Amino acid sequence: MASSSFLAVSLIVLSVLFFNNAASQNDIASTICKKTRNPSFCFNVLKSAGTTNLKGLATFTLNLAHDKTVKSRALAQSLASKAANPKLKERYATCAELYDNATGDIEDGKVNLGKGDYNGVNIKASAAMTEAGDCLDSFSQPPKDPSALSGNGKTVEDICSIILVIANLLLGRA
Repeated sequence: MASSSFLAVSLIVLSVLFFNNAASQNDIASTICKKTRNPSFCFNVLKSAGTTNLKGLATFTLNLAHDKTVKSRALAQSLASKAANPKLKERYATCAELYDNATGDIEDGKVNLGKGDYNGVNIKASAAMTEAGDCLDSFSQPPKDPSALSGNGKTVEDICSIILVIANLLLGRA
């Protein structure tokens, strides 16, 4: 009898802890995502983070942004080397440089996070977001970019938007 009472109490405690954690994960995601440029994307990203800790979320999203800028740089370099159209070739080469800079900015943002310099994280994420946007803007005139590079750029911007909100929350400004 005592062991079944203990089991019942244990299950109740575990249920409360689980549901409180799920609620707090939704609360932090809601707080962050409603301030981003793409809330539904943000919810999907944060759902896969596995943490509600702001520094943990910053680390997770900086790593995600880094992976995407590295892949975008490689794609732009590959496209530049293969493009027959001289305008596209030049734009891809410029994008490769921009994504190289964005990758460096994200790496600097990681260092800033480690130092507790959340304003530095904000500045570097903003710079990376601008560089991705500059690449996207270079294709606003024909010829159009037929590759996945534009989608990658939007993703980098969306991830950086999340990082900006998290950095502001860490600064106590959001």
